[in-house]
Amino acid sequence: MTLFDDAGLALESGPAGPAIGSESSICRLLVAYDGTGFRGFAKQAEQQTVEAAIGQAVEKVLRREVEFAIAGRTDAGVHAWGQVVSFEAPPGLDPDRLRASINWMLGPEVTVRAADVVRPGFDARHSACWREYRYTIVNRPEPDPFLARYAWWIPQPLDLRALRLAADPFVGLHDFASFCRKGPAGSTSMRRIFESSWRDLGDGVLRYDVRAKAYCTRMVRSIVGTLADVGLGKRRPGDMLTILRAKDRAAAGAVAPAAGLCLWDVGYDPPFTA
Repeated sequence: MTLFDDAGLALESGPAGPAIGSESSICRLLVAYDGTGFRGFAKQAEQQTVEAAIGQAVEKVLRREVEFAIAGRTDAGVHAWGQVVSFEAPPGLDPDRLRASINWMLGPEVTVRAADVVRPGFDARHSACWREYRYTIVNRPEPDPFLARYAWWIPQPLDLRALRLAADPFVGLHDFASFCRKGPAGSTSMRRIFESSWRDLGDGVLRYDVRAKAYCTRMVRSIVGTLADVGLGKRRPGDMLTILRAKDRAAAGAVAPAAGLCLWDVGYDPPFTA
């Protein structure tokens, strides 16, 4: 018996469920989390991460080790509303009961918004068509205590028109070396951006939306940090193409704080929605 048997939440009876083999199904989880208290998503030795928390919860319920595929490995302090995780699961798994069990153990900081069993061969990372991030800025003279964990406070006025003009050049296929941490030998910083736009949400709240199939390390936060320089008048919108062509991280601005960034959605065909 386990703690979760007593709560009526276990999915399998006995000390172990059926062995995972060639007939195993794939369980897919749609996950939201507040990243403030985590050292990112991916497992790290002796660090509290989202993957470790979810893994421990799933393993307690299934009474077996699991190996996750992950749509996006978010950094420390970055949040998610639409993170997707998949893993091999034994036939007969009830995804709704698994979701309820995880939420009972981890909520509200980590929540499974939806769970289902999908076709063999699905992989949360490799099956993704695109990933959408949102970055939120509070642009008011005073900070907002209710948004402080989820937004970057910039008290100086930002020029929204300049921000929008500066965001346009990122759309398309570009080398984003100026906006990425240098990767391992042989890696590429070429990425195709499908959307790069700013939205005024009212009351001094601005949001940057970016959609691409994949990103380099800290790419979105580096873009936002550079765009903020434009909004503050430290750079011109026309400087963005020059920075892209420089392929030099020193040419771009500082990395924006992690708190404002959220992995909002991941696209699949067919789509996965809560």
